Amino acid sequence: MTGEMIAFFLLALTAIAGGVLLINLTNVVHMVVALIFTFLAIAGIYITLSAEFVGVVQVLIYSGAITILMLFGIMLTKHQEQEKKTPRLKVWLTALTIGLFFLIMYGKIKDLNFGQQNVELHVDNTKKIGVELYSHYVIPFELTSVLLLVALIGAIILAKRDADDEKGAKK
Repeated sequence: MTGEMIAFFLLALTAIAGGVLLINLTNVVHMVVALIFTFLAIAGIYITLSAEFVGVVQVLIYSGAITILMLFGIMLTKHQEQEKKTPRLKVWLTALTIGLFFLIMYGKIKDLNFGQQNVELHVDNTKKIGVELYSHYVIPFELTSVLLLVALIGAIILAKRDADDEKGAKK
């Protein structure tokens, strides 16, 4: 077993564990932290698969921007904290299921052979993505930026309208 394979399995287990924690935790801030671990583990998986650009974008967009947006959303909303204990049996069953899934996948992947791989597959990865994006997909790329700008302006207008409604209701 190579170091890449060990890193891949450790990152995969971290991603799965983060996803399971995200589902099972009750505190919203803890859920976001579990989501961050999942995003970072997935970025590490991308890097082990020689997709460095996608891994860096995963860290910048998801682990950074989306997570900060979620935390701001949590802080700015009126979230009622309710403590709820997760039954120990459910936690152990989940851990057992993850372990069993890992063992089955490891058994199937361990002897997998893809044959000879193309060495030039991941050379100048970022340059190839940029050339494709800005030569063949310029219009969809620009339309996406306009759509995001319109969504941002709409969110600001809706938030301002809600704030004005609350001020009017208090008077």
